[in-house]
Amino acid sequence: MKLTNDNDSYGLLARFFHWITFVILLLQLPLGIYLDNLEFSEFKLSIENIHIIIGMTIFYLTLLRLIWKSINTKPIDNTSMGKIQIIASQIVHGLFYMTLLVITISGISKLLLSGEEVNFIIMKVSIDYYNFDLADKFYAIHALSAYFLLILFSIHLSAVIYHHAFQKDKILRKML
Repeated sequence: MKLTNDNDSYGLLARFFHWITFVILLLQLPLGIYLDNLEFSEFKLSIENIHIIIGMTIFYLTLLRLIWKSINTKPIDNTSMGKIQIIASQIVHGLFYMTLLVITISGISKLLLSGEEVNFIIMKVSIDYYNFDLADKFYAIHALSAYFLLILFSIHLSAVIYHHAFQKDKILRKML
């Protein structure tokens, strides 16, 4: 298998970015919900730190994926998709990237404005400015974005199943 995409399928690196992001998100989203329901304690702080490290990993992977996507060719769309489906697909994929970035940025903003230190993996950052009202708003954005990501995932998975099972096209095989 080639590292880069070709006309028929995605390359090894594009597949890696896709599937590792998926697997990490499978851990991250339930962890975030679990974290939200914990009472404040040392245990919660430990879980929150794990959540932050995983979130930053997803953020960095998303940035690398966007860079890779911009310099790598995309496989030719030889499916039976109509123009509306192609536009819908582009919108959903764009919203995926945007939502992943918004989740991370809102989470970072919530932590910083709450007076907490943010672990960027490569360094830790804190600020001397607190605004708990604004931090609460960023937390709301963070949580709503996570639920929106689940909606996007449901749409994406439904489209993949539809194309694979009913249209019998190669969309799924391009990414496996």
